[in-house]
Amino acid sequence: MTRIAIIGGHGKVALHLSSLLADEGHSVTSFIRNPDHADDVAGTGATPSVLDVENATTAEIAGVLKDHDAVVWSAGAGGGNPERTYAVDRDAAIRSMDAAVQAGVQRYVMVSYLGAGKDHGVPEDNGFFAYAEAKAAADDYLRGSNLAWTILGPGALTDKPGSGLIDVDPSPEGSRETSRSNTAIVAAAVLDLPETAGKTIEFCDGTLPIAAALQP
Repeated sequence: MTRIAIIGGHGKVALHLSSLLADEGHSVTSFIRNPDHADDVAGTGATPSVLDVENATTAEIAGVLKDHDAVVWSAGAGGGNPERTYAVDRDAAIRSMDAAVQAGVQRYVMVSYLGAGKDHGVPEDNGFFAYAEAKAAADDYLRGSNLAWTILGPGALTDKPGSGLIDVDPSPEGSRETSRSNTAIVAAAVLDLPETAGKTIEFCDGTLPIAAALQP
């Protein structure tokens, strides 16, 4: 059994993930901002813990990550407010990476998105620009860290049932829909695959069983 911390524990991907990990016998601490969400998180088998990651210091985050074996970042500001998007998706994410180092937690999985990066191509007047910029900065910082990181890049998220089938590095021409359930299955899988450390895995719903799709 490993102890896994999920930051952004009330998100739909995170709820799927905590349920999967708990079913596998892992001990999951799921960090949430709103205490009213504790029952939803506990229902997955995870232990809810209140943490306002937007305002928490690196030292405070390190304190709650101590004694965990891995961190999954699945938090997000939810768009709409560029200032808060930068505060959560970039600044708080980066603090959580520094905190993981301080806490001695080597394994770090980042839930990003398909196409993230400095060359994201989103124009400044687009409402998605702040998110694209924030994620690019956070992902870049993670790649430069000493953590055993994996960055996940799912395509456009849907609430369709998880098929357990994905395509890695999908063609821009095809459908890029990705179920949140499949995204959680991939996150759970890479936590059990140390060979995925140092890799960015972009994927969408597809044709290959996830275990096979993640093979080198």
